[in-house]
Amino acid sequence: MSTLSPESILEDFEYDESAEACDMADIVDFGMVFLPIFYSFVFAFGLVGNLLVVFALTNSRKPKSITDIYLLNLALSDLLFVATLPFWIHYVISEQGLHNATCKLTTAFFFIGFFGGIFFITIISIDRYLAIVLAANSMNNRTVQHGVTISLGVWAAAILVAAPQFMFTKQKENECLGDYPEVLQEIWPVLRNMEVNFLGFLIPLLIMSYCYFRIIWTLISCKNHKKAKAIKLIFLVVIVFFLFWTPYNVMIFLETLKLYDFFPSCDMKRDLRLALSVTETVAFSHCCLNPLIYAFAGEKFRNYLYHLYGKCLAVLCGRPVHVSFSPSETQRSRRESILSSNFTHYTSDGDGSILL
Repeated sequence: MSTLSPESILEDFEYDESAEACDMADIVDFGMVFLPIFYSFVFAFGLVGNLLVVFALTNSRKPKSITDIYLLNLALSDLLFVATLPFWIHYVISEQGLHNATCKLTTAFFFIGFFGGIFFITIISIDRYLAIVLAANSMNNRTVQHGVTISLGVWAAAILVAAPQFMFTKQKENECLGDYPEVLQEIWPVLRNMEVNFLGFLIPLLIMSYCYFRIIWTLISCKNHKKAKAIKLIFLVVIVFFLFWTPYNVMIFLETLKLYDFFPSCDMKRDLRLALSVTETVAFSHCCLNPLIYAFAGEKFRNYLYHLYGKCLAVLCGRPVHVSFSPSETQRSRRESILSSNFTHYTSDGDGSILL
């Protein structure tokens, strides 16, 4: 397995040619208890939340927008990512590990979902920038057909970027890990970590920060009483992404430095291993928050949940149950649609997402 996936917790010792073995047994024991429990929660919440987003988008009778296409693909990326977690849980707690084919497929889906989710978050920020800041110039280009084409391109990019992470993965001595050719054994782990740091975090963060900075500047300059709520939600998107992914990417960078013996002492290696496991779980749980940030914040999606709740009651009670909104709720729903291109007069009226 890779640096990103929960492979390293099964390594009880780290060996140094110039020093004695560094015992990691207690950290391994902690990981074997902590990671399966945490990944189980991430799997449950990520599965339910993203499935609700997919059902809301695919079952709606309203015309789809380009934002809906991106939100749907973001949910599918997160579903692909969380679908691999039960296999990693089995890998952690089982002595036999995974079969070779399962090892390869699980690692591949893991990284494709990982990069796909981050790329679609970035695409959504670019789409919001085009819809609000450059609305007049981008109106004709922001169609559903363009959204489908761009989404296919993003999936292709995710597969291409993920390939170096899983192309050498195989099952070896009950461990799912990268078995590199001798000529690549020293450089390939470094390149993989750098790819995660730059393509999986730094570049997306810079793009998101620029896009949302320009969006905030545009909203501030327009006369709209809803702009404060919109700005708060934008800050939430960027800050949550930064808080959840920054510690983990810092640890990935430190792991790269460790490959060059920057941390010779055993205590530092132990602290680094423990910090990597903890920050990894925090970062991976971000897929559970994507539905909350991009979909649950929207009034239309909450209305869909009420509708779904009514259907569930009808099934349980054996008769139709009507779930209605009060007049104040209905009016508020019309007034407070957020994170759609109906924020301001800069955007077109027909661009609002089904969810948002």
